[in-house]
Amino acid sequence: MQGILERTEMFRADEIDVALEVIDAYFANPGQDYTALGAFTRAGELVGYSCHGPTPCTLGTCDLYWIAVAPAAQGTGVGSALLQEVERRLAQEDARLLLIETSSQPRYRPTRRFYERHGYHEVARVPEFYAPGDDRVIFAKRIHPVRRG
Repeated sequence: MQGILERTEMFRADEIDVALEVIDAYFANPGQDYTALGAFTRAGELVGYSCHGPTPCTLGTCDLYWIAVAPAAQGTGVGSALLQEVERRLAQEDARLLLIETSSQPRYRPTRRFYERHGYHEVARVPEFYAPGDDRVIFAKRIHPVRRG
């Protein structure tokens, strides 16, 4: 996973450290705080992953903490498949809202467009949250629980 994060050239070293801490927490206690999903080639090579979990102190709200796809696999549907699987699983768990945060920096424009193409809407912006001139942009999408019975 570290290699994927580094090869995207989107994350600072401290952000990669946090992403790896989250994954380590998942492997230490699967499903407790986080759920991780991987996308693999037929040969078993990891080409993308996501990590999501419930938002503390909420009822049915979840956060997508990380989603990353190896540059060679970007634009092939890997990110879309991961995001759709997260949404499918959350619907089965009766989640009602998925939040995603990202940067306002111009290099993140394709990321923001990706979320918008998948039905996410910008619901908040915190000016200069990450650094001067770098806003925190929060996207949300309502999840529709699977009807049972």
